[in-house]
Amino acid sequence: MQSQLKKFATEIRIAQMEEFKARGFGHIGGALSITDCLAALYGEIMKYDPKNPQWEDRDRLVMSKGHAGPALYATLALKGYFPMEMLKTLNQNGTHLPSHCDKNLTPGIDMTTGSLGQGASTAAGLALGLKAQKKDARVYLILGDGESQEGQVWEMALFAPQHKLNNFIAFLDNNKRQLDGYTADICNIEPIDEKFKAFGWYTLRIDGNDPDKIVEAVNDAKANQGDKPAMIILDTVKGAGVKAVEETKLNHHLNVTAEDADAYIAALKAELE
Repeated sequence: MQSQLKKFATEIRIAQMEEFKARGFGHIGGALSITDCLAALYGEIMKYDPKNPQWEDRDRLVMSKGHAGPALYATLALKGYFPMEMLKTLNQNGTHLPSHCDKNLTPGIDMTTGSLGQGASTAAGLALGLKAQKKDARVYLILGDGESQEGQVWEMALFAPQHKLNNFIAFLDNNKRQLDGYTADICNIEPIDEKFKAFGWYTLRIDGNDPDKIVEAVNDAKANQGDKPAMIILDTVKGAGVKAVEETKLNHHLNVTAEDADAYIAALKAELE
């Protein structure tokens, strides 16, 4: 039997497939791989209020890998930030759900992202600002593994410990594939956990497709990070939760027929029964 958080993750995946079905294509692999992290964040970890998206004391999430926006949109819709029907407008003309996250268009988006690496800096800036204001709120950041090849990420990795940003927890979606191949072949980032540890972060490495383990890791970080920022390496599967997508080698961006989407949705719904 699935836990409540795993059920929520499955519901997020179903909602994503409705988005991709309506659009016919999208960044499916990397959206699916961080779905379990979103289920943990919005299912148990974060403080937020869908009726007041700009609540000053809310926790913030920065989806630095902004092309995974559809996963975040599905999560926000399920939590009541906007009607579920809006998901079918993904990346259409006049939409409030662009292919990459935009805080000026979508209720619940805390930072506009898409230029890879920049979300890392803005998240650290948010954490620094909240700390200066003595706000009891945290900033959560989701980075891609290919994205972590960007130099700007490593500038942030130096900045955050320097400023003792212990209100800052980052996740690195280590699905081991990027746009044009495997990260190990293009610009190997391993051992990524040891690198962040050497930069002064409290670092954990876990199964990133288990939302219950993600909650445990966040609780561990909160209890033990001291005056350090925390980095949680999520070892994930690109396309996690939809077998046909997992088994597609180049699954960063895929076309999806209505028939494909319906088959994926039927299989996911069966997991909820």
